[in-house]
Amino acid sequence: MGSLSCCLLLALALLGPRAAAARKCDLQGLWRNELGSNMTLSALDVAGTFSGSYHTAVAATNKQILVSPLQGAQRHPAARGQPTFGFTVQWQFADSTTAFVGQCFVDRRGKEMLETMWLLREEVPSRRDAWKATRVGTSIFTRIK
Repeated sequence: MGSLSCCLLLALALLGPRAAAARKCDLQGLWRNELGSNMTLSALDVAGTFSGSYHTAVAATNKQILVSPLQGAQRHPAARGQPTFGFTVQWQFADSTTAFVGQCFVDRRGKEMLETMWLLREEVPSRRDAWKATRVGTSIFTRIK
């Protein structure tokens, strides 16, 4: 292998991961988590807020699952490329709300992932039942488009 080819390969090997890591994560688009739930996020406004919709694939109810609205905010968009964010979903088919917090990551191949933790709070008839009203979990979303 010629010295020019060797230098070119070395440059690509050294710069490739940096180029992918430097890529900024964009929340706007269609996302799916490991359970098959779909989420659509709008573009950020100048304040870093966004809206969207969430269609869950799982629910602890016998009611028909409906697409539900979400509202959120991202750490200032001009900041680093792997931002933190949060959003809430007001479920249209249940007496509950879920708050998600997370961070967007871009891997070496440029694949974006939203790693989140969530708290779901459902309405209970009395304070005495509050102990069973909150669930906690994690979800990882990958971009569909």
